[in-house]
Amino acid sequence: MSDASHTAAAVRPATFSNPVIPGFHPDPSVCRVGDDYYVVCSSFEYFPGVPVFHSRDLVNWTQIGNALDRPSQLRLSDAPSSGGIYAPTLRHHDGRFRLIVTHVSDGGTMLFTASDPAGPWSDPVRLPGVPGIDPDLAWDEDGACWCTVAGVSQIRIDPDTGEAFGTPHRLWSGAPDAKAPEAPHLYRIGDYWYLLIAEGGTERCHGVSIARGRTPDGPFEPCPANPVLTHRGTDHPVQNTGHADLVQGPDGSWWMVLLGVRPRGGTPGWHVLGRETFLTPVTWVDDWPVVAAVTTEPPAPPWPLVPGPAEPVRDDFDPGGLRPQWISVRDRPAEHCTTGERPGWLTLRARGSSLDERDVVFVGRRQQHPACRARALIDPAQGHGGLAVRLDERHHYGIEALDGEVRVISRVGPVRAVVASRTVPAGPVTLAVRIAVAPQQDSRSGPDVLTLGVEDPDGAFTALADLDGRYLSTEVAGGFTGRVIGLYAASGTVRFDWFDYEPLLV
Repeated sequence: MSDASHTAAAVRPATFSNPVIPGFHPDPSVCRVGDDYYVVCSSFEYFPGVPVFHSRDLVNWTQIGNALDRPSQLRLSDAPSSGGIYAPTLRHHDGRFRLIVTHVSDGGTMLFTASDPAGPWSDPVRLPGVPGIDPDLAWDEDGACWCTVAGVSQIRIDPDTGEAFGTPHRLWSGAPDAKAPEAPHLYRIGDYWYLLIAEGGTERCHGVSIARGRTPDGPFEPCPANPVLTHRGTDHPVQNTGHADLVQGPDGSWWMVLLGVRPRGGTPGWHVLGRETFLTPVTWVDDWPVVAAVTTEPPAPPWPLVPGPAEPVRDDFDPGGLRPQWISVRDRPAEHCTTGERPGWLTLRARGSSLDERDVVFVGRRQQHPACRARALIDPAQGHGGLAVRLDERHHYGIEALDGEVRVISRVGPVRAVVASRTVPAGPVTLAVRIAVAPQQDSRSGPDVLTLGVEDPDGAFTALADLDGRYLSTEVAGGFTGRVIGLYAASGTVRFDWFDYEPLLV
């Protein structure tokens, strides 16, 4: 390329393990400011919305907040499961961070600003003149701001007021016969403007394609090697690769973040963690990006980028609020969820009567590992509630405590059942769920097995039920989310002394 900082170099090896942000973290968008990288992801019906991550090396990511953490920013009362917040784009321009998203359940395109990506972020500026989903932001040399959306179409906007100028005009939309051209990102790199898109739908045919032009509004010529990345039609352990974003490192290297899934089990394969964030290196040849294969295997040492320590697995619910990893279904009113009422305990006050209800009081964290264990100590003396693995209102498993009894509840589609129960001593009880990868014995084997039970004070585990994990998968339930493991109240007031989550060896 004409700019020396973009010249092609030898392909850099993949020196890290994927996914770099595991679990339900789809639609990643990345930007760099100095030596710091930031990533945001879709959050759908969960509150707070749009998790924000920070890294210095693109490999070790720490969640520093959620961009949409106030009711004035995010109203989800009308959002169905897999509705809500879609496909944010994060950019930095003129000293400000700008985040543009689609709220498909509350008015469409919205834009937020912040001086610090950890927050606070502004209340939304609404953009009624920007239709569709997956909005992108790019500024040309004259300072004009271009918003490109799925379809693919584009319109010039004022990002401060939300005013749109003219009407959207169509751009290059990928292969003529490819469905769902979406996730557009527009970049000025060297002598060209590049339009990166996803196409093929976000399932097994997902892919990444690119085109280039001399101006931000085209015309664009497609790359002759399109799609520049896809795993369609392969037996690669990472599938559904797409919805990508590009970023350049301080050393001139180029990288792509993208979503993918890790299906397991027999036919058709079930992914249960949701769409996750992956990373792969990019080089440039003849002014076109060459994207390296997405790998999941850790490299042999030494390597220049090394994974850091995992986040703490235990939460003792100290006063001062919940960590940013905790998310709730649609809202989190303080009168229903607090760490301040009983010091060192999380207090949940029921609203909906079960996880089947849209307004259930639920606080959870994403399942991030194929095999893991989660536990919580609950005091159900003034109500009942429990520990659950949730995909949506119609697909969840839970172990629920009443004073003196525990029971395992399964909800799969229209069928809700108590599949096991057991008496326990009155008072606090430790609930547990263990998730193990299922042995792949034949084409009908599921992805994993969820074992729900209780632990005694000495740590001995008593299993009450083994449940097939395929029913808590996107391939069964549909939608765009992944599993969330958490705590809920079904009646009255329940309190949790601690919660821990531990990855297990596969």
